[in-house]
Parts: sequence; C-alpha cells; structure tokens
Amino acid sequence: MIRKLGKIALWALVFIAVPLVASAETGSGDSSWGYALGAGLAIGLAGLGCGIGQGLTAGNTTAGIARNPGAAGAMFTNFILGMVLIESIAIYGLVIAFMLQGKIG
Repeated sequence: MIRKLGKIALWALVFIAVPLVASAETGSGDSSWGYALGAGLAIGLAGLGCGIGQGLTAGNTTAGIARNPGAAGAMFTNFILGMVLIESIAIYGLVIAFMLQGKIG
C-alpha cells in the first residue's frame, strides 16, 4: 500500500514538474500561472499537514482522556494550545499563497 502511494506521489510530482520546466520563461509571455500553482500548493499542503496534525492531536487527546478522566483538565489545556499552534501553520500557508498572488506584501 505504501509503495503504491509512493509511486503515485512520484508520478504526480513528475506531471507537475515537467510542464514547469518545459515552459520555463524565456523572457516573453505570462508566467502568472506558475505563481497560481505555487499559491495552490502552499495552501493545499499547509491544509493537508494541519488536517493530519489536528486529527492525530484530537485522537490522542481523546484516547488519553478515556484512559485517565481525572487528567482531562490538563489534557484539554494542552490540546487547545496544540490546536492553536497547528492552525497557525495553516495561516502561514494562506499568507504565503496571498504573497505569491501579489495580494499582500
């Protein structure tokens, strides 16, 4: 299963990178689609990573509270702090996407 996913990821990278190299800017033409692709990858990968991180955090916190209900208060505080820090990464991805689009900075 993992080997198959690795092959799919490799071919996806090839299909993304080859057109970028083949259509490299030669001094004329519009290269704004490259920035749009970069912005899409920035927000997409940030969202994917944050979704996985938040899922693992929520699952492990729930399992910990189920095993030791007396520690729920301390675990909940750490859970909220972890979620805030994970979400900040998604916000950084959004800011980078806006910067690549020329909307800010």
